[in-house]
Amino acid sequence: MLIKAEQRFAAVQEDQLISLVQQGDRSAFEQLYNQYISRVYALCLRLTADKSTAEDAAQEVFVQLWQKMASFDGKSKFSTWLHSVTANITISYIRKQKNWLQKVVSTEDAGMDEQAIEDVHDLNGLDKLILRLPERARMVFVLYAVEGYRHEEISTILNMAVGSSKAQYHRARNLLKEWYEDEQ
Repeated sequence: MLIKAEQRFAAVQEDQLISLVQQGDRSAFEQLYNQYISRVYALCLRLTADKSTAEDAAQEVFVQLWQKMASFDGKSKFSTWLHSVTANITISYIRKQKNWLQKVVSTEDAGMDEQAIEDVHDLNGLDKLILRLPERARMVFVLYAVEGYRHEEISTILNMAVGSSKAQYHRARNLLKEWYEDEQ
């Protein structure tokens, strides 16, 4: 009973915070930012496969969030809506970047700086393998396997056929399995 009461209280507080943000309250927006920046950044990082790009994309998410808060109607949980907004903004941000994949994939071809190389070495095995995936396969894999989107949703977000989303996911799984077995 105590947990449910705490959850209801937290939901009321969040609703009030969102209402204040929609009215233009900057300090309420700062609280919302502090509450959700970790989740937003984590999704941006999974989609971009680059810490610097993820930081930029997360910043873009919150800039646009400030502008889009009026469009949040409360029909879904705020975190669900924010997750969708984050995925869409990050994917749009990725599309705007030139040669962003080369910055991550090949140190020889793209001339990665030492910090980027060090960042890649800090990742665990699966994360390193995900970085190697081709762009579309990586985005589909992250959205489907990590974030839990359905292929129908992914097809809309990435502007591709549902069958293409499934094919890219299958391709990503096969490549990851092959690379993982090669490392063992």
